[in-house]
Amino acid sequence: MRIAEITTPDLRLHHRETESRTQHPLLSEIELLIQQSEAISKNQPLPQSLPISLRQSLTRLSQLAPFPDNSFNLTIWKLSFRLWNACVDLSNAASLQSSSTSAESIANLRHVAADMLFLAKDVNGVPYPTIKSSILYYRTGLVWHSLKKFDLASDCFERATEIVSKIDIAKISDAGEKKLFLDLNLARSQTAWEISDRNLAVTLLNRAKNLLFGSPEHYKLLSNQFLAFGKSSLARDDDDCGLNDALRLMNEALDLCEKGLGTAKTREDTMEFTSMRIKTLRFISAVHLQKGEFESVIKCVKVLRNGGNGSDVADQHASLPVLAMKAWLGLGRHSEAEKELRGMVGNKDIPEAVWVSAVEAYFEVVGTAGAETAKGVFLGLLGRCHVSAKAALRVAHRVLGESRGGDNGSRIRANVVAQLVSDERVVALFAGEAVTKERKAIHSVLWNSASDHFRAKDYETSAEMYEKSMLYIPHDIENRVFRAKGFRVLCLCYLGLSQLDRALEYIEEAEKLEPNIACSFLKFKIYLQQKDHSCAIGQINAMTSCLDFSSDYLSLSAHEAISCQALPVAIASLSKFLSFHISGKTMPTTEVVVFRTLVTILTQDIGSETQALEFMLQAQSRSAKIGAECFFGSGETGKREQNWFAVNCWNLGSRCGSAKKYELCGEFMRLASEFYGCLNTDESGENKMMICRSIILSVTAMIALEKQNKSALTETEVKLAGELLVRAGKIMSSSLSDGKDCIMEPEFIFMYTLVAYDIHGRLDNSAFQLLVVKTFAGSKSCNYNYLLQLGIFASQSPRSNPDVSTFAFNECLSALIASASPDYPTIALIIRKLISISSVHKGDTEDEEAIQKMYKQAYRIMVGLKEGEYPTEEGKWLAMTAWNRAALPVRLGQFETAKKWLSIGLEIAEKVTGMDTYEACMQDYLAGFQTKVPTA
Repeated sequence: MRIAEITTPDLRLHHRETESRTQHPLLSEIELLIQQSEAISKNQPLPQSLPISLRQSLTRLSQLAPFPDNSFNLTIWKLSFRLWNACVDLSNAASLQSSSTSAESIANLRHVAADMLFLAKDVNGVPYPTIKSSILYYRTGLVWHSLKKFDLASDCFERATEIVSKIDIAKISDAGEKKLFLDLNLARSQTAWEISDRNLAVTLLNRAKNLLFGSPEHYKLLSNQFLAFGKSSLARDDDDCGLNDALRLMNEALDLCEKGLGTAKTREDTMEFTSMRIKTLRFISAVHLQKGEFESVIKCVKVLRNGGNGSDVADQHASLPVLAMKAWLGLGRHSEAEKELRGMVGNKDIPEAVWVSAVEAYFEVVGTAGAETAKGVFLGLLGRCHVSAKAALRVAHRVLGESRGGDNGSRIRANVVAQLVSDERVVALFAGEAVTKERKAIHSVLWNSASDHFRAKDYETSAEMYEKSMLYIPHDIENRVFRAKGFRVLCLCYLGLSQLDRALEYIEEAEKLEPNIACSFLKFKIYLQQKDHSCAIGQINAMTSCLDFSSDYLSLSAHEAISCQALPVAIASLSKFLSFHISGKTMPTTEVVVFRTLVTILTQDIGSETQALEFMLQAQSRSAKIGAECFFGSGETGKREQNWFAVNCWNLGSRCGSAKKYELCGEFMRLASEFYGCLNTDESGENKMMICRSIILSVTAMIALEKQNKSALTETEVKLAGELLVRAGKIMSSSLSDGKDCIMEPEFIFMYTLVAYDIHGRLDNSAFQLLVVKTFAGSKSCNYNYLLQLGIFASQSPRSNPDVSTFAFNECLSALIASASPDYPTIALIIRKLISISSVHKGDTEDEEAIQKMYKQAYRIMVGLKEGEYPTEEGKWLAMTAWNRAALPVRLGQFETAKKWLSIGLEIAEKVTGMDTYEACMQDYLAGFQTKVPTA
């Protein structure tokens, strides 16, 4: 505000008298500087040096005080007013430019103008010089305060207070001057508050109570200042001390309102004081709420609602139900809080942000039990007013909370939110481009909640939330991918619930929107659980045709099939995997691992040995084609893989042999020998022996199959068996030639001997037959039982070999006789066999003598034995056959030969129990025969 020039008649006369005098140089200098400030145009910036120069000139001028006469002081006053008015003009121009630097420079000029008046002090003829000087300081302080230069503002207010302190307040009658006293205190108080000197600020406000002068306007100003400080304390401090200060300041404001009502002389003043009182009471309620004094909050609200606030009209402010609700919640009276919350629905003056905040506060305290109430309030608000999408988002997010799913409370909250967001009115809030951000946000909230419940295996709730999230995905091309993703996760949920038909519906919808490997794999998973193996196998082929196909899905498909016990599907998946290997494609899983997995799966299913053999043969073929190291791997890993295949071939062959599947057994054992052959022979020679064992069992299985099918081995098969046995024989021979004992079990060596005899008999190699048996007889693995079986087999087989059987029986007999506890029944059997063989194949006289030796050997064995120790029937057979052998020589006139046989028969008969009658007859006949022989 500009200040009018000093134009009283006395001053104009005095000015004309002094104009002719020479002006002091300092005043001239100051006037020149003021003229510069007056000459600055609106678009011209204020020189930074101007305030500094004026301040320096004023400092030099102050050194001349006290000034010589009144005219000197008057000149200073005039110059001060001119400078102030120039500052006003400059400030108006600077406000258009919004320059903070210029505003500070102008404030410095104002400060200089105020200091000039203070320096000149009282001037005769100027009315109220003290008041005017203090007003300039007060206004300059306000400018500094607005520029947040609180120290300078405080200096100005204190200087103004110092100036007016000399005035007797009781003698002041002008309303403006009275107001100046109050304004100065309020301004000083505000500045002290800003620099955090709160004690001084409150002290100055308390002093201002003596400057009210019974004016309603003064009461309003002071009350508002107390309230402003109380609100500031409430906003800044959360501790009890700050809240107590806020409450104390607001009570002061309330007290001033009540006292101000007594000074009100107009209806407008009364209404204004009443409004201020209501407002203060509401803030006092807020302080009580923050302090946790909930009963006090309820009392304040009741006072306001019942019109006990100095007016006959009840307060219906929007904050009252919120305050009351929070207080009831604090008191634990949830039903009253719910009434307040529901009552807010009918109050159209409550802003959206307020009731959303109230819903959040209510739900935060009540929790899951308040979910239905929150939903009802929100839907009720939808019916009475426009609600923003942002508000709906906040309510949904608050009701869902931070729960991770899995508990009953989370499930209830999710169901309530599902009902809320599926309401057509709520869905309509999120329609359109303007709420794209909010639509994405609520979709994310619902999606995340569904994901939490899915991880907690609450698939039913998860499916419901995923379905509701789909309501907030637009049906346009840009969002096809998101909709497809939603359908896929819904498929997963219903898979978890075992609702396979519904899961299939969702995945088919997803496939329509975005056909990819994920959809194809989920369809495969559904078919598996439906036990539709043919469709599952067909889906494997569909997966490989997807653009984003990865071989990992074949491995995953195999795992899924195995877990569902769908072994044919697992085999189909892995077979498809193998086809990529064979075609030369680079795969993440090695070929040998796939073969191993296939065989492992097949070994679990009895009856799948044929398929297992096929894959084993493929593995052996691939190994031979690309090299063992390339196929199996190098180092210890490769050795373990090779050993695994060899061992499993052996085990499968053994299983097939036990099940009398001799054809498969033979193939597995032959293949096992091939795999063992790929392994490096260790120091112990175990791998070599495993090759031998496998070959022996393979050939044994071939012979067993011949008997089972009752069809002779073909020539090719016989040659193959012969080649295998030659290989086994070489390995055993090399082992023995190294000076080591054969580590193979005796039964395997016996089996080798037996089958080698058989196969070489088919090849008409009788010499080798005898050689192999003799070799076995000379080994440590041989015992009389094995020799007995070899002898019987060689004597009874279609291609019998008397030399082999005779050798075997003789070796067996020698072993039995040398035994500490001879097995006489077996000895008797061997003697009979030897006699029978010799009898069938006897030729010259030497054979006859050999047979006689056998009988005599039997006799010598029987000598000294206890009765019945040698089998009686065998003894009788020997006696009778020896006696009967004399018949032919008698007819041929070979009496000496006949006499030998008759004597042998009688000798044996004498050692056999039960032949007494025969013995007497035989003795008589022999005596008569001996008598006849000489006379013959």
